[in-house]
Amino acid sequence: MVWKLDGLGEYDVRRPLTPSGTNLLGLVKHLSIVEAWYFGKTFDRPFAEELPWWDDDAEPNVEMWATADETRAEIVDRYLRACAHADATIEALDLDAPGQVPWWRNPSVTLHGILVHVLAETNRHAGHADILREQLDGAAGMRPTNSNLPEQDAEWWAAYRARVEEAARAAAV
Repeated sequence: MVWKLDGLGEYDVRRPLTPSGTNLLGLVKHLSIVEAWYFGKTFDRPFAEELPWWDDDAEPNVEMWATADETRAEIVDRYLRACAHADATIEALDLDAPGQVPWWRNPSVTLHGILVHVLAETNRHAGHADILREQLDGAAGMRPTNSNLPEQDAEWWAAYRARVEEAARAAAV
């Protein structure tokens, strides 16, 4: 997730690119809570830092965007610390270790179940980040650059997109 921010200015990592306000730095901020809470609170291994964004009195969706006074470095560093905390929980517990997710209807879980849940959540948000980054500067794919596909330059992508558009219009007739 973090490398999706590389090479972008402050405005581009923060600006809302969807009607719901989805933005790259907000996704990283949100995933810091995901890592800290699911691998911390769930298994009674609390993350050392306060993450007030999901408190009952928190502003709605405040975990999904960076305020002007939150720096990129703070958000990224917190995410990396939350991931390290999650890794320590994963290393310390067995896959069948029990936990409780109090905000779920059926709160009893295992580490295995939380691993699957967090993997799915992170994967979902990584897909969002892929699309947002492509909207910003055309960078697409699972690597910071498409250097593994040098023949697919801007001209190739424009022609490819035109073919997709043509097929969509033909199917709509």
